Amino acid sequence: MNAPVQQTRVEVLNRLYTLKLEQIEQANQQGNDLRNQVLAAEADAIFKALKSAK
Repeated sequence: MNAPVQQTRVEVLNRLYTLKLEQIEQANQQGNDLRNQVLAAEADAIFKALKSAK
């Protein structure tokens, strides 16, 4: 994969991860445990994709 495309993918994944962390914080504040678990699993998947993209 060429560098500009790879960088763009990393940027998108970073943004998604940041947004997911914000959603987790909102779920924590609302006391929604199930939603928190789902969001945490999604954040973990995004984090793994981010690590493999770098």
